[in-house]
Amino acid sequence: MHAKIVGNCLSKIKGTMKRYLFALGLLAIGTFVLATGFTAKEDVDLSPYRTSIEEICFEVPTEDQVEQEQTREEFDLFLGKSYLGFKEALAFKESRGDYWVVNPYGYLGKYQFGKSTLALIGIYNTESFLNDTQLQEKAFEANMARNKWILRRDIKRFQGQYIGGVKVTESGMLAAAHLAGAGNVKKYLRSGGEHAFSDAFGTTIHYYLKKFSGYDTSFIVAEKKAKAGRM
Repeated sequence: MHAKIVGNCLSKIKGTMKRYLFALGLLAIGTFVLATGFTAKEDVDLSPYRTSIEEICFEVPTEDQVEQEQTREEFDLFLGKSYLGFKEALAFKESRGDYWVVNPYGYLGKYQFGKSTLALIGIYNTESFLNDTQLQEKAFEANMARNKWILRRDIKRFQGQYIGGVKVTESGMLAAAHLAGAGNVKKYLRSGGEHAFSDAFGTTIHYYLKKFSGYDTSFIVAEKKAKAGRM
């Protein structure tokens, strides 16, 4: 942003700098002459080296513009297909990474958990959950571990196959389970994509299988009764 502003002013500033430097040189000479008792034979005309204030560009970024630039830089990080990349990509899709958001349907936090899902992993106080960022991360890991255990046979069976033109991967299946529940993902896969599902916003299992395909989720250990408090 600052480079663009300087660029807009550069053509004006270059034209004035040479005149200012020359004028300053003449003033220095005049000061020396006066200080040593000599008097110039004639007055020096500095009018060619004057410039109006309108010719100088004083445009600076506003506080809001600086904050926007800093915000963009914070997201300038390539996480690739790592597990962390998977978590952050899913969080961004769910809530744009906002820990404290509650959507119109009552889903909470960075990963948009429903109350019933939270209860399954041992969380019953939703207010405390919403204000505890570490607990939200633990809840995500516990839910992934639980869904991976439920889908363990389907992961072995369908991984690498194409359903509805989309390659089935473990990460896509786990993301879809986060959206629709592991049971609906099973039905979708075993029906060859015939068992359709979409959430209240119209997001489908097919879309999540495609969007979150190919991430490294090998870090997730399948656990039947995973709880957030033990993660």
